[in-house]
Amino acid sequence: MQVMKFKHIRRKIRYTIIFFLVRSLIFISRFTPRKVWLAFFGAMGSLSYYFATQSRKLTHKHLTMAYGKEKTPQEIKRMTKRVFTFMGKNGGDILWAATIRDLAGFDKFRISNNHHFAEEAFRKGKGIIFLTAHLGAFEFTATEMSYRGYQPHIIGAPMKDARLNDLLWEQRIKFGATIVERGKDTFRLIKALKRGGTTGILIDQDTRVKSVFVNFFGIPCATPVGAAVLALKTGAAVVPIFSHLNENGVQEINFYPEVELVRTGDEERDIQENTQRFSDVIEAEIRKYPEQWLWLHERWKTKPGEEIT
Repeated sequence: MQVMKFKHIRRKIRYTIIFFLVRSLIFISRFTPRKVWLAFFGAMGSLSYYFATQSRKLTHKHLTMAYGKEKTPQEIKRMTKRVFTFMGKNGGDILWAATIRDLAGFDKFRISNNHHFAEEAFRKGKGIIFLTAHLGAFEFTATEMSYRGYQPHIIGAPMKDARLNDLLWEQRIKFGATIVERGKDTFRLIKALKRGGTTGILIDQDTRVKSVFVNFFGIPCATPVGAAVLALKTGAAVVPIFSHLNENGVQEINFYPEVELVRTGDEERDIQENTQRFSDVIEAEIRKYPEQWLWLHERWKTKPGEEIT
């Protein structure tokens, strides 16, 4: 009992420190040019490579799993270092953008390409499932959806600390998005999609939700089926959208053509094949900007037979 109490107190202290650190950084960002801010956080990310031992090992391990047959050990080591640099820059950019209160401010550091793919799907009168991933400053994809007037329902799991959770969700909804807690309000989400609404979904992590195994970088991994199930149930279009920090220091957000769904009438097969299609789209985008994906996540942790079905 005493041990549990001590852990609870220690966790509360840790989250309190993180909360006030984040609030302090957001305040300081008001007075810091973005170019200087990104350089600082990029340097901090590079420095963390040497101190975040566990995260470094996981990142290197996963990059080796994905690229071991394509790149040399030296190239993979360089990629690992750049992953930490970009995590710093993209994380810093999300903090820097927290003070922006209008879309004109968002326009100053981001560009978007091919948003006509979403417009074409929207004109069909059906809902849109925006398929995205933990790539770059992925929080900006929700802002982009709102910017375009889609008022998306953003699915996410609440953070363990209520203060940090409120801070994050405040940023997500400030331009018109609606938060849907993972595992809850599913019926409301289905109704919204059937009425022509939109949602944003990430399926590139191994989470404790209903999953199927698909190939990702040539390795079977448990992948959430939520996007496939919603698309098949509602008839909503699946439109990929991804963010990355480009070589000019601009947040670039790219839309891609609607993913054609497989409909054979065999529900299990359709879920399997569509989830594979979505994963293929995500992998293709990660391969363009591999240093900006969240490689420290244990993407291949679940083994066959352990997945939630």
